[in-house]
Amino acid sequence: MPRLGRRLPGLSFGVLADLSVVGLLALSMWLIVRAGDQPPILHLTFAIVGVRALAIGRAVFRYTERLFSHDAALAQLATLRAETFTALIPRVPGAIEGQRRGEVLAAFVDDVDQLQDEPLRVRQPLIVSGIVVGLSLVLVALVSVPAALVLTGLLGASLAVAVWCSERIAGASDRELSAARAALVDSLLERFAAAEVLAAFGAIGEQRARIAACESRLARAQLRRSRAAGLTGAVLALGSGAASLAVLWLLMPRVGDSLSTALFAAAVVVPAAVFEISAQIPAALAARRAVRSSADRVASLTEAPLPAEIPHEPGAVDDVPSQVAGDPAAPLVAVASLAARHPGASADAVRDVSFELRAGETLVITGESGAGKSTLALALVRFLAYRGSYRLRGVEADTLSGPQVRAIVGLCEQSPHLFDADLRQNLKFAREGASDDELLAVLARVGLAEWATDRGGLDTRVGEQGALVSGGQAQRIALARAILADFPVVVLDEPTAGVDREVADRLLRDLLGAVPDDRAVILITHTELPAEIQSARLHLPSRR
Repeated sequence: MPRLGRRLPGLSFGVLADLSVVGLLALSMWLIVRAGDQPPILHLTFAIVGVRALAIGRAVFRYTERLFSHDAALAQLATLRAETFTALIPRVPGAIEGQRRGEVLAAFVDDVDQLQDEPLRVRQPLIVSGIVVGLSLVLVALVSVPAALVLTGLLGASLAVAVWCSERIAGASDRELSAARAALVDSLLERFAAAEVLAAFGAIGEQRARIAACESRLARAQLRRSRAAGLTGAVLALGSGAASLAVLWLLMPRVGDSLSTALFAAAVVVPAAVFEISAQIPAALAARRAVRSSADRVASLTEAPLPAEIPHEPGAVDDVPSQVAGDPAAPLVAVASLAARHPGASADAVRDVSFELRAGETLVITGESGAGKSTLALALVRFLAYRGSYRLRGVEADTLSGPQVRAIVGLCEQSPHLFDADLRQNLKFAREGASDDELLAVLARVGLAEWATDRGGLDTRVGEQGALVSGGQAQRIALARAILADFPVVVLDEPTAGVDREVADRLLRDLLGAVPDDRAVILITHTELPAEIQSARLHLPSRR
């Protein structure tokens, strides 16, 4: 929810807009009936001006209410998206692996967006309609207390029936809506991501059928909600007509005696305005069910307890440089008897690892597939918890927050992610303020200057997930990012995977040669290295 100070202007203008609706209907009816008596025009001037003012005010207040309320909700939504993304980051290495990609994407996009309905379509309508309906009932009570009591009773009964019908018909569909939406997103993602495989096995038709079934499921849930909304509107319309007739019947004997004809007419039409405004209440309660369902799905991703293998953020050390100033002789990285495992695993993926690394040094970690090389890389950047000792500049890594560790140790993954943008933007993710000259210089350092020039410079598109670049070029772009981010320690995880031997040797020489001399490099590989690459070696035994 946005803070009260951001919501208060929207609430205030919402009340004024709905009061204008009630006042416009009542004053218009009073003016029509009173004008039939043909009084002097001066006796009608205030009503004429009032009708015009309320008609204009209704539109102006409604627009202003939308402006303030949506501004507050959208500002809060931006914060909510960022906080949700931050909460998902430590869960990526294993805490959400049981969730399908479509479910995670739908929760992060659709369900988080659904939460903006809490201030817009739940809290605000309930508060505004409650205030305006209460004031309208007081207005009717000034004319006739029995009429106000009858109107209150019929309004309460109609709302109770409308809410019951909405809950009975649309309650299940509101809870089903998020799940149906996630299933559709998941089926679409699978269709796009596995298009070649589906075509090769002749399964495109089955996947299309699955997508159609998910669409039908979503359409059924939306249709049930529409039916419930229609029935709710019908119940309230029936209650509105009954209330108008009841007020008409109660006030009729007083017309011409203690009640003027014009005031009688105005009082009779007020129930219609009251029911129109109160129709927001069942809609708000229906929106609340959808919001709660989405909130539950988001919470299942972001608030579930982290596995023991996922680091918790203690934030014990706030300033990394202040911790290293007292021990300039400490190694940049010092690992002793380190062990780590993946969430849910019964055995360590890597254990008893020890090494030291200083600026300007290179360590090559080798081992067969499954020996735990990538697990070690995840532990070094604190995506996985570790046991043993792991110090950065003399500071134990588990006393630092994840962002602090990753400000020192940068990981170039085996399959680096490239965004569907130009080369400039893909590099600026590492340093937003970098100039074009700095970007071109780092491309030259990793051996991509000529390639980038031939392709159009920094405006070169790399395609969805780097579809327009080769695996070696993707690794060079990832290393350029690491150099721009100024990581003191760079971890290269299998940079030559899927590349033939001759190209792999050349790529390794280029990558290691591109790293500045004052950085430390950890190269993880399972292939033989060119003879001219001199470095310390660490072999991880197989755990099979």
